[in-house]
Amino acid sequence: PGARGGRGLRPGNVPGSGGGAGAGGASGSGKLTGVRVAAQLVFDRLGLQFDTRVPTYSVKRQAKPVFKVGPSGQAVTLSGASGVLVQVRSASASGTYSGPTDISHPDYQVLVETKLVEDFEGHLSWGVGLTKPACLRAFTLSDPARLVLDFKTP
Repeated sequence: PGARGGRGLRPGNVPGSGGGAGAGGASGSGKLTGVRVAAQLVFDRLGLQFDTRVPTYSVKRQAKPVFKVGPSGQAVTLSGASGVLVQVRSASASGTYSGPTDISHPDYQVLVETKLVEDFEGHLSWGVGLTKPACLRAFTLSDPARLVLDFKTP
């Protein structure tokens, strides 16, 4: 399996201090089939697995781990001091993903919580709570199709 569409983001690129976004993926739709988090030696990882391809996505940093939930617009605050919003277009978890929608790991160095904040009309979004802004690398893998986010640990 090879990496495609890699993007590196720096911790200083938090919105409010100069921007910060990444994007990639392929045209077409996809169904979420798995979500995994893992602590590695030099990074914490979030992986979103899809059935056939990783649809178009964007990764946006946030100064706080506060996210709007779906079309209701209600705010939810995740653990941590900063956040990242992962948005996937033309995607859904309905009917294909039955795993947890709120995953907490307070023992991880950076990625302490991730939560499904939207799965509505082809818009799939996960909020990520981080202990602090961290260097971030977003990329896709194939076989199986995955969107991977690595957050550098101290």
